[in-house]
Order: sequence, then C-alpha cells, then structure tokens
Amino acid sequence: MPALAVITLLIATGCSSSSPQDARPVADQSQQARTPEATATAAADHSLSVAAAPAATATAAAGPAGSGRPAHRTTLKVSAYDNKTRRAVISSKKKPGSASPSPGSSPAPREAAVGDVIASAPAPGAPHGLLAKVTKVIGETGAGTEVQTEPAALNSVLGDDTAKGTVPVDPAAFDVTKLLPDVKVSWSKTGDVHIGPKGASVPLGSLRLDVSAEVPTAEGAPVSAAASVSGFVQVAPQVDFKYGGAGTDAAPGSAYLGVSGDWKSGWAVKGRAAASTAPLRIPFAKLHADPVLQVGPVPVVVNLDLTCYFQISADGKVTVDVEQSLKGDFKAGGTFGAGKGWTPVSSSDMTSTPVRSTLTAAGNVKAALGAEASVGLYGTVGVSADLAPYLRGEAAGTVTTSSDTPGARFTGTWGLYGGVDLSGTLRLQLSIFGTPVFQRSIPLGALHREWKLAGTGV
Repeated sequence: MPALAVITLLIATGCSSSSPQDARPVADQSQQARTPEATATAAADHSLSVAAAPAATATAAAGPAGSGRPAHRTTLKVSAYDNKTRRAVISSKKKPGSASPSPGSSPAPREAAVGDVIASAPAPGAPHGLLAKVTKVIGETGAGTEVQTEPAALNSVLGDDTAKGTVPVDPAAFDVTKLLPDVKVSWSKTGDVHIGPKGASVPLGSLRLDVSAEVPTAEGAPVSAAASVSGFVQVAPQVDFKYGGAGTDAAPGSAYLGVSGDWKSGWAVKGRAAASTAPLRIPFAKLHADPVLQVGPVPVVVNLDLTCYFQISADGKVTVDVEQSLKGDFKAGGTFGAGKGWTPVSSSDMTSTPVRSTLTAAGNVKAALGAEASVGLYGTVGVSADLAPYLRGEAAGTVTTSSDTPGARFTGTWGLYGGVDLSGTLRLQLSIFGTPVFQRSIPLGALHREWKLAGTGV
C-alpha cells in the first residue's frame, strides 16, 4: 500500500493570474481592485463547487472580517508550525531565478498581518493541515515571518458562500497499518488496478482487506472444533461536506460533515468459540488518510480514520460452520441548522445472504466484521461512527443442519440471523465550522436492524 500522498489545498473566491500581484504579502492584497462587473457577478453567485483538490495548489489567506480581503490564493506557505505554542513560520515561495535582497537594501514587507487567516494543506509540524488566525507578528527569521496564531473557523474564510458536495476518497491515499500477520490489502483506481488476493478484481474506487485469524476455543472442545474467523471488508468511502453561508450570530446558516460509502463483506466463522462475559473484539487493520476538498477553490483538509475489526461472542457450547456475504451502504455524520443546533445523521441499508450455515448442539454465537470510523477537519475529530454488520446463530436441542443442503435433518430449533448495528458520536470539535460549541458530545443514536436468514420455520 503506498504511503499517503500529501495534497495541498487552496482557498480562493476567484482565480488568480500569474501576475506580480500573486507575490504580494497578505497585508497588500487589499489593494487589488475589482471592476463593478466582477463585483456584481461575485455578489450574485455564492455557490462554490466541492471536489477533490488537484495535486498541486496554493496556500490560502483571508483578512479580518470587514477588511475587504476575502479568501484568496497566495504565494505564502507554512514552513513550520509548533502545535504546543501555536507559533508558525510563514514564508514566500521563491520563483526560479529570483534574487536575494542585496546587503543594505530595505527589508521585504511582512508576509503576514494580525487578523489574517491562513489555510494550509499538511505542512511541517501540521500533518493534518492548518487553519489558523494570526494574533501577533513576532518578527522576521531566516526562514520567513514568525507569527503567533490561534485556531480559526471555516466561516472566517467561507463567509457568505455556500457549498455542498460528496467526494470519494482515493483508496491509494490511505496509509494502512496491519495489526495481524495475515492481512492482505488491495485497491483500485482509474488506470491503476490492483487485483484482490483470490483473483477477484476490486471495483473501481474501492479498498479491500482480507483477513484470517484463530480465536480462543472453548475448553474441552474437540480438536476438530478449533475456532477461527476469516473474511474480507471492501469499502469505497466518501466525505460529505456542506456549508450554508453566513447565518445569524456570525454562525453559518447550515453545515454538515459526515462519512458514507458502499460496503461489501464476506466472512466465515468455524469451530466452537470460548465463552466470554464480553464480546471479543480484535482489530486487524488501521487506515488513515487526509483527503483535501477543494471548495470552490477553498481548501478543507479532512482527516479520515478507519479501524477494521472482527468481533465474536459465544457461550462456548455451539459448534458452527457459517459463511455470509453482505453488501449495501452507510452514512454517518452531523448536520447543523439555525435554531436547531447540531443533530446526528445515521443510516444503513444492507442485505445479506447465507452461503453456508451449520450449527451443532444447543447454544449461541454472534460474529461481526465491522469498522470504526472518525472524520474531522484540520486535525480535530468531529464525527465518530461504528458500523458493525453481524451474523448471529442460536440453537436449542441437538442440531446439525445445513441451509444449502436439501432435505437436511435436524432435531430441535435453530435460527440464523443477519443484522447491522451503527452507532457513534458528534464531538465538540465540530465548532470548527464557526457554530456554537455544544456542552457535551452528542450520541448518533443506535441504529439496529436484524433479519432472519435461515432456520426453523423458514
């Protein structure tokens, strides 16, 4: 899996040219003149497109509210940032062939001013991007202008504009950390297809992880009942973003941040798992990406984390040999509305099919192959979600059945169920939109669906 490609983002309310004005310090941008026609056009259309950022874009800057200097492209960059002191070094990108100031010449104008808001893609010291307001200009250094900053909010750069869009996350952009030895990773994107471990071509834009592992076996179980799980997760994640323009009390009229996507998984559970008072959860891979959304073109650095896991609980009595395939989609996030505040959004539409199901003896078992997800902006987690599609079997009496073998005999009752659980939390950091801070984290609310796949009476 290739390392995450760091992408640079750009904030702008209009396209800048390659004229010398591009090299002006932030404090000089207010001198740029607009024609009456350009001003009227900008006032009439406040809708910004939302798309994946190109491979190379500029840093962005905006002046204080009322300064007449909206978010714009700039040649400045964040050369260094200290997360503890919140001090940053802002420097200009020198053009090829540009000469250094001669000895005794007047110093160059300051490259940042108090009140400026700087938006940057991942930079040294700010691996998740930076959105900060300059509170003090400390002075010039050999590397650039050192400034003191404080966190800024998106409404300070998006202002009256509106934006809404869903952007797929490039599967090649994920850093994958394998937590178990037998984990295989495959993915595909346009023009660069990686084939899955078993020869299955991974759909365009999807990331697939295959895993197999042993789990503790119930005490006294025969050797033939050794417990194991195996399967795959295939996901095509997307980032959902919305900003509804300036509202009342300096907060945006609306906002939304969430993660969604298509999901497919298939897994097998075999043997007699040990009894446990709590479900055994075993993470097998961690994934991280910092996709950058270009909002009109305004840079929004999104931080996305996924932890894939399998979980099993059993009473140590039932021996199973079960396979299941599942597919569908999911959505989890938070939405803000004027007068309503932040409210959770969660949905999942999935269906499953039993490939094989055999249960022997009385007892119960439940296995899930799921993912924990978190999505945030500029290093602050805003939404966390736990998606857990599962397979549950229960039997009473002595049962040996197979759902795909016609005429199978059994004594007693049994049932095999598919289901999905979706839960999560909205966190305080969603105030990065410029919305009021809520006093505590808000649960997404538990979404639970279950359906019978096979068993007595089916």
